[in-house]
Formats: sequence, C-alpha cells, structure tokens
Amino acid sequence: MNDVQNLDEILASRQDQARRPVEPCTVIIFGASGDLTARKLIPALYHLTLEKLMPQPFRIVGFARRDKTDESWRTELREALDQFSRTKPVRDDVWTSFAANIHYCQADMADPAGYEKLKALIAGFPDEKLRKNLLFYLATSPSQFSEAAEHLNAVGLLTRGDNGMTSERLVVEKPFGHDLASAQQLNAELTRFVHEKQIFRIDHYLGKETVQNILTFRFSNAIFERLWNREAIDHVQITVGEKLGVGARGGYYEEAGAMRDMVQNHVLQVLALVAMEPPVSLEAENVRDEKVKLLKSIRPMTPAQVAENVVRAQYFAGVVDAELRPAYRSEVKVKPTSNVETFVAMRLLIDNWRWSGVPFYLRTGKNLPLGASEVRIHFKSAPAILFNADKGGKLDANSLTLRLQPNEGITLRVNGKVPGGATELRPVRMSFSYDSEFGAYTPEAYERLLLEAMAADATLFIRRDEVEAAWGIVDAIRNAWVGKNLTNREFYAAGTWGPFAADELLARDGREWRNPQPQK
Repeated sequence: MNDVQNLDEILASRQDQARRPVEPCTVIIFGASGDLTARKLIPALYHLTLEKLMPQPFRIVGFARRDKTDESWRTELREALDQFSRTKPVRDDVWTSFAANIHYCQADMADPAGYEKLKALIAGFPDEKLRKNLLFYLATSPSQFSEAAEHLNAVGLLTRGDNGMTSERLVVEKPFGHDLASAQQLNAELTRFVHEKQIFRIDHYLGKETVQNILTFRFSNAIFERLWNREAIDHVQITVGEKLGVGARGGYYEEAGAMRDMVQNHVLQVLALVAMEPPVSLEAENVRDEKVKLLKSIRPMTPAQVAENVVRAQYFAGVVDAELRPAYRSEVKVKPTSNVETFVAMRLLIDNWRWSGVPFYLRTGKNLPLGASEVRIHFKSAPAILFNADKGGKLDANSLTLRLQPNEGITLRVNGKVPGGATELRPVRMSFSYDSEFGAYTPEAYERLLLEAMAADATLFIRRDEVEAAWGIVDAIRNAWVGKNLTNREFYAAGTWGPFAADELLARDGREWRNPQPQK
C-alpha cells in the first residue's frame, strides 16, 4: 500500500513540475471599467493571490477612459469583489496585499498620449521583469483590438517578436470576428504588430475544469481510449443547454444568434476535444495541431445538405421553472419579425479513419428546461443473442456521459440483472462526481486561463487556423439560411428541449436525444 501511495505522490509531483513557472508579470486590462473586469477578471486574480499562485511580484494596471484614481478604482473593485467572489467573505488581509499592486491609468484608447502615460507608469515599477513581462488583456469590443495593438506597438510596449519569442502577450476576448472574412481580416491586422504566438484568443469554456478533463479522461485511461472509435461507438451527442433567455442581450443576439454565439466556439471546442487524435505531447502547439486537424475533417455541407442535417429554431413564450418567459421576438431590442436562431441542432460527420460513419449530434439553445452541458457517448448495441435475443435486439446500449456543468462528473450506463428468480435486465449507472471525490472547490475558468496566459502557455487558447476553421463550418451553414424565414416547425416553447424538427433529425437515423437530467 505504501509503495502505491509513494508512486502516486511521485506521479503527482511530476505533473506539478510540468507546469511552466510564472515569472513576475504586469497585467494591463483595457476596458477596466467594464463588466467583465468587475465580474470575472479581478475576482480571478484575487483568488489566484488567495491560493498563492500569482507570481511575485506582480502588478495590475487598469486602462480606461473614465476619470479615476488608484484609490477610487480599488474601492470600486472591492465592492464588486464582495458581490462576485466565489469565496465569501473576502479576506481583508489578502485584499489589502492584493490591492496594493493595483494601479489605474486614465486615457482614451484612441489617444496616443494615453499610451505614453501607460508606458511611463510601467517604467516606474521597481522590478525589471514587471517592466518587460507584460500581458495586455483587451476586454473591449473586437473593433478596438487592432487599434490598441497599433498604439502599444508605436510606443514600444508591444513588439513583434521573431517566432513569438518575446515577453509581451495579447489576450483577446470572443467574439473573434463575426464570420470567416472578418476573422481573417482581424488576424491580419493583429499580426502586423505581434507574432501569432503572442496572441491568446480566449474562450472561457476551455478554462472549465471538466472541459480540460476530457483529454485527461481519454488519454490516461486505456480502457476507454481503445473503445473511442467507429468500431465501438454508434454515435455521440453533445448538448450545451442554457436555461436563460437572451434577457438584456437582445441587441447583441440579433447580430450573433446561436450559431455565432455558441456553436462557433464552445460547442465546436468540445467536439474537437472529444474527437481529436492523441497529440504527440501536451505542448501547446501539438494539442492545437490535433484540434485543427479534427475541425478540418468535418465533412462540409452544401445548402441542400444543411437543410437536411441542421435544424434552427427560435423560442416563443413558455414556462421555465414556473416562470413565464416572453417570446424571443418580444425581448428588448429584438425585431418583431426576427429570424435569428436561439436554438441549433445538427448532424455532423467526420471524415477520418477513427470516426468514419459515426454521426455527431450537436445542439445548443436558450430557454431550455435545464442549464446543462454534457457529452454522451453511445456505444453500439450488443448482438441480438443471449440476453438481447428476447428483446429483439432492443436492450439498452451502453453509454458514457461526461457532465461538464453543473454537478460535474462521469456516468457509465450498463445493463444489470434485477435481483430475483427471473432474468430481468435494466440499465444501471456507475457515477463519479467531482465534488464527492475532490471536494466542492472548483476554480473559475478565468483563474486557470489568466494563470496560463501569464505563464505564456497557449494550450487552452485558440490558434488562428483553429478559429478560421470553425468560422468556415459556421459560415457554410449560415449562408444556407440567407433569405429564408423561419417556418412554423422552427419554433419551440420556452421550457422545452427544442422543436420537433430536432427530434426528427435523430429519428430519421433510428435514434433519439437523451436529455440531461437534474442531478440529485
């Protein structure tokens, strides 16, 4: 027993040593007065400090147009932290130490003088690494990305390193473009001032612990990886469900829709992690190479094939948790004749050796009965003999469910005999819960992503060819919808799992959706 325990400790130690060290760093947040900074970024940086994961020393600089002092911004951030921190109450001693490293630079992003002011502030930091190791976080509109990069480059704060070998990095939020052409243009503009390896395109979904664990589960457990192919798997279902409607985001959603808002990034990212080939190592480029290969292996669709394999829909008034929800067309800043999709279901095929002939069914939507994300692997049925003979080959097939949120965990569904004299079989579940095994502590996605960005590890960030490949898939589908109004069969009541057309998509193949269930 002691030998096994010692081995576990050695292995855990080796994994810890694999993390890149985080050097002293200055994080500059553009859009410092925005909602993202208050709700996510500052709480994440505070918790990294609480967990003693921040580099020592460090500095945080807010860059925004509003007139504030260091002290007034710190006061605002403390009020926000009291509201949004995942651990409460906020520890005064940790906050005092953390806040001492926070500074504010008041300037307009379009004003070159503001960047000179920022440069002077950074130049006054005592440690040389604080002046050189710079992480610029653009929590702004994508239309301002290249403008900020150009001004930073002009004053020498952001340089284009050969082969990305520089200590200056740029973090950009989604949406990265609104179609393939705009994403390519934005990439071209940014790479005038920085190397591709300096750009960290963030998708907070990749920072979720359970999403990261998809690769761990697959490639550290030989029992499952040997089954992870067309020989054993019948089909795969990926559901990313949202319980909320669009709410106050109607104006944004009119431009985005479910395809741009969810499929282009979150849903396709999960698909890539589930289906990619094993990378040769866990180095960032090797992992990202395999994700890109997978996305490029998805079979393209003609407009006629889109009509056959993709369902779009929009919610009308309904009830969610005993609350009456308005129709999408009645939401604030939404056109009363809008054809924007709030739900998408699709059937994708991957043209490679591992997955040939295995359909992947993806769906995402708003105002669904449950806010839940999961991947369900459906294995092929047992032959219609022995225990399956009397049921005409209809015995429940085995399945494996990866619950990404909430109640994160893994469930294996197998068949077992009901106790008694008769040979009666029924499905039983073997479940693993992250909370039960590891405790309730689960870091926020932004904590992991900010830590990786400070360490210059791009594994959890999206590369240029990856984002462009995803846009290529989405554009082909959206283009097939141009000029077509939603039909009656493309609406669903709020509080349901989507339109009947989504059920028919699977029924044509003799399959059905397995809806996420509330976990007790």
